[in-house]
Amino acid sequence: MAEKTQKSAAAPAEEVTVVVEKPEVAEKEPQPSPPAPVPEPEVPEKPAAVAVVEEEKEEAVVEIDEKAKVEESTITESVSFKEETNVVGELPGAQKKALDELKQLIQEALNKHEFTAKEEKPVAERKIEEEKKEEVEEEKPAAAVEISEESKVETEALASVEVKEEEKTLPPPPPADKPTVEAAAVVTEVVEKVTAVDDDGAKTVEAIEESVVSVATPPAETEEAAVEVAPQTEETKEAKVTPPLAEEVSIWGIPFLADEKSDVILLKFLRARDFKVNDAFTMIKNTVRWRKEFGIDSLLDEDLGNELEKVVFMHGFDKEGHPVCYNVYGVFQNKEMYQNTFADEEKRAKFLRWRIQFLEKSIRKLDFTPNGINTIVQVNDLKNSPGPAKKELRQATNQALNLLQDNYPEFVAKQVFINVPWWYLAFNRMISPFLTQRTKSKFVCAGPSKSTETLFKYIDPEQVPVQYGGLSREGEQEFTVVDAVTEVTIKPATKHTIEFPITEKCNLVWELRVVGWNVSYGAEFVPTAEDGYTVILSKVRKVSSADETVISDSFKTSESGKVVLTIDNQTSKKKKLLYRSKTKAYSD
Repeated sequence: MAEKTQKSAAAPAEEVTVVVEKPEVAEKEPQPSPPAPVPEPEVPEKPAAVAVVEEEKEEAVVEIDEKAKVEESTITESVSFKEETNVVGELPGAQKKALDELKQLIQEALNKHEFTAKEEKPVAERKIEEEKKEEVEEEKPAAAVEISEESKVETEALASVEVKEEEKTLPPPPPADKPTVEAAAVVTEVVEKVTAVDDDGAKTVEAIEESVVSVATPPAETEEAAVEVAPQTEETKEAKVTPPLAEEVSIWGIPFLADEKSDVILLKFLRARDFKVNDAFTMIKNTVRWRKEFGIDSLLDEDLGNELEKVVFMHGFDKEGHPVCYNVYGVFQNKEMYQNTFADEEKRAKFLRWRIQFLEKSIRKLDFTPNGINTIVQVNDLKNSPGPAKKELRQATNQALNLLQDNYPEFVAKQVFINVPWWYLAFNRMISPFLTQRTKSKFVCAGPSKSTETLFKYIDPEQVPVQYGGLSREGEQEFTVVDAVTEVTIKPATKHTIEFPITEKCNLVWELRVVGWNVSYGAEFVPTAEDGYTVILSKVRKVSSADETVISDSFKTSESGKVVLTIDNQTSKKKKLLYRSKTKAYSD
């Protein structure tokens, strides 16, 4: 592969030659300078400006960019966001304490099955209800005793009535003037009975008391039974409140409190709520409940079609290893596409499910170990975006943003907005006061003229798709993302030359592009032998941005020499040149 060279830029009217000595080795160049500010919204120019040539239009954009530098500085020059550590041992004391408290709350909730309960009441309300139940249980024995006393009184009254009834059943005494044998017998019997009653008065009372005691005994037994039942009821209640086994709850495939990966998840919720433990705990419970109601587990297997695969897609990684997600809103400029996606509530709901499904699948590929990459870089392309005037798109976007904000905390490492129109800058200035510094530090904005340069600040050119100025293309290509790219800035009115030395029989392959093109390009092979002939590989020609995105070429030779590439920039603007090369074995 070609050896990487330092960025070079010759002075106007000078020629710069870069010699690449070893095609097999490649070095990475210094990163491009930070992106210039995006122009603030300006009043459209008069129609006469429409006739200005393309280069003059670009110069006008540069002038506007300089005027808008102060305006945009609040967006692009905000303090860059730096991700915090997820290693528990490296956390500040207050954050570590908050994590421990949150884990304790989650463990209690798992023990009580609060995450799967249909209706959950606040902890304070549950404690009040439990106290009331305990008071009721304590009052049960006293109530049983009172019932027993009332039963005793009722039994005594009943016994007295029975004695009186028995006395009434005795036959009346005969008249005194007619004593007969039968009457005498009766009288004798009555007297005997009365005497017996008089003699056995104590026994009768004892009998009544025994009957009262025997009748009153069941309430006493009921009292003892009530006293025995209360502890059984309390044990049963405790068994229900504290089950022997805690429930298992997972989120994004990570079980709560299972290992250190769970700590990484919990830290996301804590950071989203400024380490306020109760707020983070509430957010977690709401997220678990929403995932169940939305049907996330079944959503992963749903077939929602591939019509939107060009709207949102993952492509490559940034310089820190974060996966990059591209959101292309300009696709909805197509009326048919817009109607098929947002025309009615059902279609908007399907779009939302598709977007959540895409995000869920992307999150499952992240590394949730403490030192792993578990956030995503979002690139939002606003070129030809329908804008806020489209009611249906605005509704769907707001709904999606609310769900993402409430249920997917701290999954974005950076938000890069490219091809930003004037209306977005105005909108951003309006909402900026309501955003936290943490949120604003993740935002980066760039207008059309600075979009590619901004992407290169965070993503290597070999990882950036060709439609955004990079060299990464789909399908099988001669070069891949592992083949590093050399970046060179060519100043205005400057000719830049690249040389690839060839010392042995080989097949040299190279590819290059100039961001924005509008330069001249040519290639030739110059042999080392003095009597050799120069071979024209590509005649010098003017290349515009509409002609070719990337130039790929190769040269097979068995003699030593060098391949010389010439890029002539005769415009009044500097150009970004990207190239890479490698040698392959010579084959006939």
